[in-house]
Amino acid sequence: MKILLLSSAFSGLTQRFYTELDYAGYIVSIELHHGNIPQLLEGVGLFQPDLIICPFLTQKIPAEIYENYKCLIIHPGIEGDRGASSLDWAIQNNESIWGVTLLEAQEEMDMGDIWAKKTFPLRNTTKSSLFNREVTQAAVDCLWEVLTYFDAPDFKATPLDYNNPKVKGQLQPMMKQKDRAIDWKKQKTDEILRHLHAADGSPGVLDEIYGLPVYLYNAHKEENLSGKAGEIIATANHAICRATVDGAIWIGHLKPKLAKGKKGIKLPATFILKEHFPPEDNSTSLLGGLFSKSIKHIEIDYTQEGRQYPCQEVWYQVDNAIAYLYFPFHNGGMSTEQCQLLLSVYQHLTTLDVDVIVLMGGEESWSNGIHLNHIEVAKDPAEESWLNINAIDDLILQIINTLDKVTISAVSGGAGAGGAILAIATDKVFVREGVILNPHYKNMGELYGSEYWTYLLPKRVGEKMAATITEEQRLPISAKKAWRIGLIDKVLDKHHKIFAAQVRHLAGSYVADSALLQKALKEKADRRCFDESKKALASYRQFELTQMHANFYGNEDYHQARKNFVYKVSDHETPENIAVHRQKEEVSVKPALGSMSHFVWEQQYEMGDTAIDGEHQHLFDLAEKLLASQTKEELIENIQPLYQHVEEHFGAEEALMKKLHYHGYKEHKKQHRMMLKKLTQMDHEINDDNWTQGEVENFVGNWGKHIIHSDMSFNHYMKQQNG
Repeated sequence: MKILLLSSAFSGLTQRFYTELDYAGYIVSIELHHGNIPQLLEGVGLFQPDLIICPFLTQKIPAEIYENYKCLIIHPGIEGDRGASSLDWAIQNNESIWGVTLLEAQEEMDMGDIWAKKTFPLRNTTKSSLFNREVTQAAVDCLWEVLTYFDAPDFKATPLDYNNPKVKGQLQPMMKQKDRAIDWKKQKTDEILRHLHAADGSPGVLDEIYGLPVYLYNAHKEENLSGKAGEIIATANHAICRATVDGAIWIGHLKPKLAKGKKGIKLPATFILKEHFPPEDNSTSLLGGLFSKSIKHIEIDYTQEGRQYPCQEVWYQVDNAIAYLYFPFHNGGMSTEQCQLLLSVYQHLTTLDVDVIVLMGGEESWSNGIHLNHIEVAKDPAEESWLNINAIDDLILQIINTLDKVTISAVSGGAGAGGAILAIATDKVFVREGVILNPHYKNMGELYGSEYWTYLLPKRVGEKMAATITEEQRLPISAKKAWRIGLIDKVLDKHHKIFAAQVRHLAGSYVADSALLQKALKEKADRRCFDESKKALASYRQFELTQMHANFYGNEDYHQARKNFVYKVSDHETPENIAVHRQKEEVSVKPALGSMSHFVWEQQYEMGDTAIDGEHQHLFDLAEKLLASQTKEELIENIQPLYQHVEEHFGAEEALMKKLHYHGYKEHKKQHRMMLKKLTQMDHEINDDNWTQGEVENFVGNWGKHIIHSDMSFNHYMKQQNG
């Protein structure tokens, strides 16, 4: 089946959809929609997809596409909700429940027939966090639900009916800055936070500080400080603390509003305001008049355990001889200063009486390597690039050479470029299911990359795969695929709380078993000595930095690519590496290793229930027999036990769902009915000599995805019910 992802950008949800579909063995390609309709129509015509899915769009799809192809759109809103500011309004209006709807494209926006819908509780957090977690997962669940019964004979999408009392959504206007505006002298802290959360990521809340128009981002509630409403009362970690009528809020980042036609860059708040703070009278501080007397400058003691302030970007916790190091840098970028800070805290941890150090990173973005925004505004971007890459190299060198402690990367958010390499510098790498890894550099102006990747990457995946990842494909990798190729050690639960608990359990296994700990440390020391004897780490670094020096100082490719990235300038072309249909040479597309077309039982399918896992494994065996059938007689012989087993399994599963009052019972049962009808239809086609091997493969693949996605969701619900 050929699926085209039509999107305004190849990021976020589009990358998640791509990695899910690619791993499952679909023929998937991407076409970017930047408003060039002839180019868009050409791309669709070249690929001739069976299905078009639109994960993220900022522009309307032309009728020539949705009238000729089945075209489904992801909308981040509940049933009936319409408009581009859906999630913004939900957050700002303090909704308790929100959702995602997958609907058909048509002339009137968000009015098409509904194919799937999911809801979720709305956490009190930023739009970015909600989109990265709940919205993305709900969208993926919708995707697999649709693909489960995409070609089912009796499936019909549901028309949007505002007369139905269950339809709670409505048409929402585009949210403007006047709707987001904050009155610091009247609104309370929680209300202001909702405004800031609803605009976080994009577009930010337009405000004024010391006469300077700026957009506000990265806000956190302050529990202890207070002052005159509207005034800046403190700074720490380059963030500013602004008083409200009932408390205060930390604002981590600002972006100046410039004259029309010019774009500002998001940077730490004190960077933007450094020329605008009121002078300090009779200052004796080291900052020499940067702040007025009314502004308290707080120095954070990073050697102290715990997070002292909400704006603090690096902190650690120690529990049972395990140190957990957190570094949720905003959007994952790590500047020279941030790398040096992280290194100093890591070095402090190495002096503590702990056996294991776990790098927790950030939950939304684990790390994305060097900080391109900071580099762009530096007096000498080439020099700052050089300082930044050396700073992150220093950090990774320290991790590699930590031989007296087991080191673990617990990757719960996306990791790209140097951040992905940072993750594999530790002894063990555990990744949350759903995380996207981008362990390559060359899309940034043919940047070579450093962080000891020429040592770390081949050591895990081999020379050939390392070259494929970094040179040839340059594509995002799902956690499951990363595990398949040996890039990481384990894929853990997709839910953040369960993931964190699993990480603690795995880290604790070294503390609980001294023999296991000593064995791991000895193996690491022996391997490091052997590797060093073959080729010194200094040689890897020297070679990488020689290439990077040429990137930074030798030509403009990297600098132009960085500028385009920072200012979000597009060349309005779909890169060939993501557009299979635009590649000059025909690409032979085969089911990906680990796709459901191979249908081999793997550890990732286990639910932890012996009976259910046993039934699923038997289903896998029956499916393999069906796939291996070459004649009509073999198909008839093998489809009957499969149908019987599936029917019995579905019945038992539905009874358990009903007993436990599972919220997804009706939708799950609907999927079961669709699959059973498809099996019945296939049985008739086999008897009528009207079957194809492709139909059998599609059914088996869709059924496998149902196990992975829908059954896993029920399994998570069962675990919650059992405490």
